[in-house]
Amino acid sequence: MRSEGPSPEEKPRSGHSRGVWRHLGHYIRPYTLFFLLSLVLVLLITACELAIPYVTKSAIDRYIVPESTAEQSSGSPSQGRIYSVSLDGPQKRRVVRKHKNVFRIDGDEARIDYSELSRLPEKQVRILRRGDLAGIGRITPFFLSLVAANFAFSFLQRVVMEYTGQRVMYDIRTSLFRHIQSLSLSFLNRNPVGRLVTRVSNDVSNMHEFFTSFISFILKDMIMLTGIAAVLLIINLELALISFAVLPLVAFASAYFGRRAREVFRSLRIRIAEINTRFAEMIDGIRVIQLFRREEQNDRTFRKLNRQYYLDGMRQIRILAIFMPVVEVLSFIAIASVIYYGGGKVLARSMTLGTLVAFISYIRMFFRPIRDLTEKYNLMQNALSSAERIMLILQSEERIEPLPEAGREPVNPGQLRRLDLERVHFSYNSDNPVLHNVSLSVAAGERIALVGPTGSGKTSIINLLLRFYDPETGRILVNGTDLRQLNLQAWRAKLALVMQDPHLFAGTVRENILQGNPFLSQRELQRVVDESNCRGLVRRMPHGLDSHLSGGGASLSAGERQLVSIARAFARDPQLLILDEATSAIDSATEQSIQQALSRLLRGRTSLTVAHRLTTARYANRILVLHKGRLVESGTHEELLRAQGIYARLSRMQQ
Repeated sequence: MRSEGPSPEEKPRSGHSRGVWRHLGHYIRPYTLFFLLSLVLVLLITACELAIPYVTKSAIDRYIVPESTAEQSSGSPSQGRIYSVSLDGPQKRRVVRKHKNVFRIDGDEARIDYSELSRLPEKQVRILRRGDLAGIGRITPFFLSLVAANFAFSFLQRVVMEYTGQRVMYDIRTSLFRHIQSLSLSFLNRNPVGRLVTRVSNDVSNMHEFFTSFISFILKDMIMLTGIAAVLLIINLELALISFAVLPLVAFASAYFGRRAREVFRSLRIRIAEINTRFAEMIDGIRVIQLFRREEQNDRTFRKLNRQYYLDGMRQIRILAIFMPVVEVLSFIAIASVIYYGGGKVLARSMTLGTLVAFISYIRMFFRPIRDLTEKYNLMQNALSSAERIMLILQSEERIEPLPEAGREPVNPGQLRRLDLERVHFSYNSDNPVLHNVSLSVAAGERIALVGPTGSGKTSIINLLLRFYDPETGRILVNGTDLRQLNLQAWRAKLALVMQDPHLFAGTVRENILQGNPFLSQRELQRVVDESNCRGLVRRMPHGLDSHLSGGGASLSAGERQLVSIARAFARDPQLLILDEATSAIDSATEQSIQQALSRLLRGRTSLTVAHRLTTARYANRILVLHKGRLVESGTHEELLRAQGIYARLSRMQQ
């Protein structure tokens, strides 16, 4: 009897993040060129964005509010701001002569206070500032070209990162799917479907956000921060140091809130996996839930789980609700300090207005990537918590692998001649042994039936022969070779399993049959359909073999699903056929059809049948009786009845 079940989700170990980054590097490495291209584009974007405020500074200082040449040469500011006019045209000279009381003429230049300049008629001001207007006209297309280039580079960089992120996610999702398929049943039994679905869907989606948004922006923001810091130091060292004074507080807040956010995101990932698991269990068992009126209890359980997820979500919101305003307030403090100190410098004429305007623009740009980094840090914490869950699965090595002898490749089993179990001991967990020193032999072509009460170990023997599990002690020998030394794919290719409750996949009838052997010709497929007694079923289907089965064949009866599974076994042409009481819980007419198909399938093949009804076992060459994990009786139907043991007692009970 199996007692292995779902286990609580494993929590990442301390220092596990370093391993996560190493594993992520494995998936990033093939796309290094794309990341380098993105880095080049980021550098171009940064150059454009850094140039825009500097162009603004140049426009202000050179053309909008230019400094007086006399002021610049003397180094001593006058009482008011002075505008110098070059007397290089008759129109300018006429304007100066007309208002000679407000101009001071010095050779080929005339100077006027800005306060007096603003009182002149607009047309005359345009004449005097024709050179400035021409300069603004020249600088404007350059400014617009920077904006256009910034747009083009940003677009290309986004496309490159989206493509790269999608490819990385494709690789991770493929690796995760392939890896889960290769894991042993013991791993899958401990990890519910909802948990694994969450890893492949939700967590991989979070990783997509990480690659397309975080990596893209982190490159841009880090380069932008470095570039802006360099420009600020070059423009004015004092103002730059004042601006940087708040950075230690930003770093402390990021580290403090980051640790708390990481814990919350880990908890959120666990909660969403538990919610998906609960949904999967509810949908799978909806008939039982509704039959036994368990809706209210299920609802209470789900509400409790949902509330835990809600509380974790509110913890996340509280952390971000404090963290983001803290960074915003610190940025405003830095800007206010710059305005106060820099404004005094402008009033004292030791700094130009353009320098102050550019500096404020750079400061705003400086804190924008800091705010972005804090937001992306939140995204990174979420993504890394998902990556930890994904890597825990990818690092699992619970596989059923061949164990070849030293220096030898896995052995090809060849034609099946003999199958032996030697003193096999097995348990799904150490507390409940299922098989105790079971030994048996099966010759090629022999029909063996396994009978015994529920929990006696019949299905466990099947699982060991299929090598879903390995015995703890003892050996299973195929033609004298340990099953663990065989090539697993080659061994399973010689087997076919017809289960009591067969599993069909979404797809057509043809696709389900060809899962046994995808290389069947059309003629061979038709023969398989006839020998498995599926012809009537195929004729009733609206599109014959190409009729679609949804929901694992839910539209078919139990007997019809059984016939399709027998056809799938026929297509495989197995050497060893394993039957798990294929005719139980089926009406008499369908049972007769299935028995006919099984008789054809069993002809000339070695078979092992788990028989719950002894009418099935009586036609076997040998019947093996299991009781509490031990092989207690062996013989034909008549021999076991005469022995008056467990088999005879089971026979009387069924009669």
